[in-house]
Amino acid sequence: MAQQQSENKQRHIEVTAADLPLHCPMPAMQLWNAHPRVFLPIEKTGEALCPYCGTRYTLKGGPVKGAH
Repeated sequence: MAQQQSENKQRHIEVTAADLPLHCPMPAMQLWNAHPRVFLPIEKTGEALCPYCGTRYTLKGGPVKGAH
């Protein structure tokens, strides 16, 4: 099934371990209004902020145990 794309309007997104490695914009975001892909280190703290669009990502379940 094709993933439905959405506009990049959300400013807080909760992600899961299945979304790692995390990058913004995410695959479901439309590309016409996106910025260059940037990988975000979220494993240690459980939170990351995109330097381009300001979207705050939170890792469901918190930081990954054993992340370096």
